[in-house]
Amino acid sequence: MAEKHSIKAEGRTDQGKGASRRLRHAGKVPGIVYGRDVEPQIIQLDQLQTMRHTQHEWFYSALLDLEIDGTAEQVLLRDMQRHPFKAQLMHLDFQRVRANEAIRVRVPLHFLGEEDSPAGKEKAVVVSHNLNEIEISCLPKDLPEFIEVDLSKLEKDDIVHLSDLKLPAGVEIPELKFGKEYDHAVVTAHEVREEVVEEEGAVEGAEPAAAAPAAAPAKAEKKEGDKK
Repeated sequence: MAEKHSIKAEGRTDQGKGASRRLRHAGKVPGIVYGRDVEPQIIQLDQLQTMRHTQHEWFYSALLDLEIDGTAEQVLLRDMQRHPFKAQLMHLDFQRVRANEAIRVRVPLHFLGEEDSPAGKEKAVVVSHNLNEIEISCLPKDLPEFIEVDLSKLEKDDIVHLSDLKLPAGVEIPELKFGKEYDHAVVTAHEVREEVVEEEGAVEGAEPAAAAPAAAPAKAEKKEGDKK
């Protein structure tokens, strides 16, 4: 079962760019909560505390208990705007969820056992992670914070597709419903061979040409009137 994550917020009434600017100057982050056939609610969060939350993977993919003025509701982070060059959050969007309605969320992949796998032990084999996150569909209660990908038995020339992933109960990958061409490669293990590039015009077995002797310095011309 996924761990519960709680974050705190406050309701607000001031709207507009000017109000948002004042909030940021006061160390707050403006935000909004919408969805579930309820009127959107504008909120504010503490800038420093929320910045700490953004350092954790769960903030982007897990179900969050958003407590607004003491009342908690389950939400997902749907959008986050950052300042282009300052370490500052500009705005956050949260979506309310229904317990009996499936949600679509992008969750990270955690790769396990790669170093101990046959492919991981071969120096000439390069293991590529083509995807680092995938979109899943499930009920809120079944939402995992991440999907584990076991690579302990990965061998040279193996390919791990979306359909090979072991998903928790109640979780599916919607993309796979559209056909085999959507069964994308998640991990590949291919041997890389070094190519020897010969210099253009080189002849096999020929010895390199000897360097030409340096030209002798030119004798200085005698000017008229110089002593002989």
